[in-house]
Amino acid sequence: MSKFGPEVQLVKKGSCVKCSSRAYVCLRYGPQYFCKKHFMELIEKRFKRTIRQFRLFKPGERILVALSSGKDSSLVVYLLNKLFSETNEIIAMHIDLGIKESSPIQRKYAEKLTKNLGVELLRIDIREELGIEIDEVSKAIGHSKENISTTCTFCGTFKRTIMNRVAKRISADKVATGHNLDDELQSIVMNMFDNDIKRFLRCGPLAGVRRIAGFTQRIKPLAEIFESEIRLYDKLAGIEYLALSCPYHGGAKRNAYRAMLNDLELKYPGTKYSLWRFYLKIKPMLLNTFPESIALNKCKRCNEPTSSELCDTCRKLELIKKLTSSHAE
Repeated sequence: MSKFGPEVQLVKKGSCVKCSSRAYVCLRYGPQYFCKKHFMELIEKRFKRTIRQFRLFKPGERILVALSSGKDSSLVVYLLNKLFSETNEIIAMHIDLGIKESSPIQRKYAEKLTKNLGVELLRIDIREELGIEIDEVSKAIGHSKENISTTCTFCGTFKRTIMNRVAKRISADKVATGHNLDDELQSIVMNMFDNDIKRFLRCGPLAGVRRIAGFTQRIKPLAEIFESEIRLYDKLAGIEYLALSCPYHGGAKRNAYRAMLNDLELKYPGTKYSLWRFYLKIKPMLLNTFPESIALNKCKRCNEPTSSELCDTCRKLELIKKLTSSHAE
């Protein structure tokens, strides 16, 4: 496997399928050979096709991009600014999660990228939004004798809540995230193996299965681009991103599915695309069989939409408070 991933292989021979010049990369699932220029054009066309095919947004809509400073979200900001800045207002949002080991440098990368691109950056502090930082969350979970969940689970819930709050605050029409095709395929397989049909049907370029009042629609413009292709495009475009794993990144289960899918793709090129096409075909059929019907009301503490008295974020914040108090005693 190349350093980029199982789909991408740098080559020294062969001709570009577009211009017949010397090829730079082979996309093994084709296989197809491209020079640097036409590989980058391919990724940009696929990015635009995904937005158009799934109607992720319309001209004139305000797009809020969740920018972590990693390779994926950095590319979303870069391509949206390059390809849609004349038709849409693009605003980046970086959430300072309060992780001592990584948050300061993540913020610097976000500031540098958006400054170079001329994109507005909103700096959001998790403590100001929720009254807690992720370092504190991890500490509280670590002191617990119960197997309640991982720091990643809490962090993901908190980030989604903050994204929705900020989107409503600035009247954004959509929130764009950096989920790529590998992320989507891993979620599809995980939910299938967990027999979780609701989460299974929420995968895809449009988060969820329908618009829900009180929630700003989340979109995934990179949903049909592989992680390996993103790494290579970032390199060729000179996009500086932070290649640093979160110190709390566990994800042992997801990592197992990632390794399984990569192994299959390496042995049988095209496997991932076949799985993706199968999902897109079967999802509309399953939606007719398993329609999602949720009665929503407002969380009694924060007024965010929820199907319970308290939203998931408020329940998690309450749990952390109890764990912290219990340890103090």
